[in-house]
Amino acid sequence: MSDSLDQQLVLMQLADSFFPSGAYTLSHGLESLVQSGAVKAAEDVEGFVQLLLCNKIGPMDLVAIAHTHRASQNNNMQAIREIDARLFAQTPIEQTRITQRKSGRALLMVAGKTWPHVQLETLATNTAQGEINCLQPIIFSVVARVAGLSLQSTVLAFTHGFVTGLLGAAIRLGAVGHLEAQQIRLRLAADMAAICQDCEQQSLDDMWSCTPLIDLAQMRQAKLSRRLFAS
Repeated sequence: MSDSLDQQLVLMQLADSFFPSGAYTLSHGLESLVQSGAVKAAEDVEGFVQLLLCNKIGPMDLVAIAHTHRASQNNNMQAIREIDARLFAQTPIEQTRITQRKSGRALLMVAGKTWPHVQLETLATNTAQGEINCLQPIIFSVVARVAGLSLQSTVLAFTHGFVTGLLGAAIRLGAVGHLEAQQIRLRLAADMAAICQDCEQQSLDDMWSCTPLIDLAQMRQAKLSRRLFAS
């Protein structure tokens, strides 16, 4: 069944960089790679985004999002806290964990005033008491669910927001132009669709990621003498 117009509008609102979640401050190591000269052309940017999609976002973040959405649907707050803890444990880079927590808290604050809901209030309390890490993918999933989005629409909104945010970072870093970014976004559509479909079938034990060179770039990011992005 197709989403209602209301649901489609919520999807666009959550996936839009206009929504103040703090995600626009993240380059996921791209800034470090651009400064080092490892990424300097449109094909480099496309390969970077594709690698993150297929080796991290799809098999890890989206799997956590899918299970969080189901837990939210069942009002299982303990399961949401456990998924958050598992995702935190599988995020090896300290700066990434820090930025994910900051983005998650920013998203929770904005969403709590936009779509007031008891689950968001509970998460805010849990965060204040240190009972949850408040990672951005986990909060995004709960927010999308309480705002009325289906699981499929939730993972689609997250994936679209991630890709467009990263391409926006590439534009700001001068690695690609606006036209090249649009062409990359179109070519990545098949990968985006594939990971959105695959994540719904995976268990939490299936979560994995493997982006060692990007991980190293993210660790170097904090030591850059000048930078535009937090990670």
